[in-house]
Amino acid sequence: MAPSIADRAAGIRHVFLRDMVIPASIGIYPHEHDAKQRVRINVDLGVDDSAEAVGPDELPRVVDYEKVANGVRAIVASGHVRLVETLAERIATACLSDKRVRMARIRVEKLDIFADAASAGVEIERYQRDLSTS
Repeated sequence: MAPSIADRAAGIRHVFLRDMVIPASIGIYPHEHDAKQRVRINVDLGVDDSAEAVGPDELPRVVDYEKVANGVRAIVASGHVRLVETLAERIATACLSDKRVRMARIRVEKLDIFADAASAGVEIERYQRDLSTS
């Protein structure tokens, strides 16, 4: 069983970005190639919370959420993506490249798809061990 995203006993702290709204070139239909559309991205990270190596108030201990946000922006800006699933996987892989990040939960939502729904999208959860088996 996977640990919770915030679990003191397991030494995991929850770091997150909420409701980033970014214009993205995303979609499979021809009209989606012509204009960017708004996507909302949420990032939840389970981060190693061990403070033994450095002090409890030291920067090397933490994952920089500004760096995570800039990484998300760069991935979205890197070019057209056909599927929200692909975008979510790319973001998860980038987050897990920091070995302190044990798990990443990524939600990508297209905001302007249906008049009668706030959004449509996908949420994935990936773990460091997923990288070692791929």
